[in-house]
Formats: sequence, structure tokens, C-alpha cells
Amino acid sequence: MTSVLELRQVSKTYRDGADEVHALREVDLSVEAGKMVAVMGPSGSGKSTLLTIAGALETPTAGEVSVAGLAFAGMSREDRSRLRRRAIGYVFQDFNLLPGLTAAENVALPLELDGRSRRKAGAAALDALRQLDLGDRADRFPDQLSGGERQRVAIARAVVGDRRLLLADEPTGALDSTNGEAVMRLLLDSCRRGLAAMVVTHDAQLASWADRVVFIRDGRIVDGTAARPGPDSLLTEQPAR
Repeated sequence: MTSVLELRQVSKTYRDGADEVHALREVDLSVEAGKMVAVMGPSGSGKSTLLTIAGALETPTAGEVSVAGLAFAGMSREDRSRLRRRAIGYVFQDFNLLPGLTAAENVALPLELDGRSRRKAGAAALDALRQLDLGDRADRFPDQLSGGERQRVAIARAVVGDRRLLLADEPTGALDSTNGEAVMRLLLDSCRRGLAAMVVTHDAQLASWADRVVFIRDGRIVDGTAARPGPDSLLTEQPAR
């Protein structure tokens, strides 16, 4: 299968006065199209830095990063910005929806910023919302939506258009267990349509929805394992023995 995200020997070092802080140390990681990788680790282990570097929001101190076959090294700031808009979607714990825009306008905004006409961007946004059972909420503002609905709008915004990679930072942290599982199911459905996803989560039960679980500590990948069968497996009829 084709790897959408590739990190090779990626390190990130920050300066804290006279000290060096090693946020990431020689990380190797790939995420294939149609697959979800969950990243787990204690606070300060490097999970968020891993996401920002994978999403071209930060530059690694060393190593190579590529998305959809395009290497970040040597890209201009404008090219990286264009890649983020077109190929990478983000889902955050606090939703990051603009309060003055409706659900449909929030979803359409990245497409309009990338040059699509308002009509075409609006049509694509409405289609994405309908796929998440939010077609009847498209004209509502964020403060008129429940937490679960706002997170679904954020997912629609992340997958609309021709996105290849989905990055999610604790996407269920602000939700109860029922809505949290619903969000993970939606992310998994996006992967089944061909996206690659990397999800940071502290919840082992929710991580079990992923195809692979990676553990990070002190900036290093310390273990990676195939996830146990997720809750969906309970809905699948098992062969008779």
C-alpha cells in the first residue's frame, strides 16, 4: 500500500535558555492510505510536536518528512501552506470553529481560501456535512450545536476536498464516551474512503479503533503494535468453529 505520511529519522530540538530540549529523537513512522495510526504517550512525550511536524506547521531539526510523495525539505513557505490546505486536514480537541460562520461556511472556508468559488465550495461543504448526518444543521452557528455536532463539523472541514492525510489531536477529549466513540467511528470511516490518519489520544479504548498503535516516550518511538480488534469487530458475525 502507498504511504501517505513518511517520517524518516526526524528530530526536533528547542532552545530553553542555555539548555536544549529534545522534543523528538530520530523518529521513523509511516502511515498508509486507508489506515489509522493512534499515537499514545505521557504528557510531554512529543505527541503534539509529532503532529505539528507531520502537518508542516513546524520544521524538524533533522530528518525527512513527506506527505503524498511531496518532501517538505526545500519547500517555500507558500508551497507548504498550499500543501496543508489541499492535502492535510486537522481535527482538534477544542474544534477551532469560527463562531461567526455557520457550519457550512466553516467547512467551505479552506476550499475558498484555496481558490474555489463560493458556490462550488458551499456545495462540497454541504455534501461533507450530509455524509456526517449534519445536512439539516448546515445553517447553524457553532454555539447552536452540541459538542458532538461541533466535532462532526470539524471532521467535515478536515476531510472536505481532496485531502490525503488527517491529523487529529485528542479529538475526543472534550466529549463523553458515547460521542467519543462516534467520532472515532467517523474518523475510521474516512480512512475506509482512502485517507490516512494519525490520531493522538490518551484513551486506550479509543486507540483500539486504530489499525496500529504507536507509543512515544521522551521523543522516541518506543513501541508499535497492531491494535486489538476494535468495537466494530463485535458487530461482525464470526465464523462457526
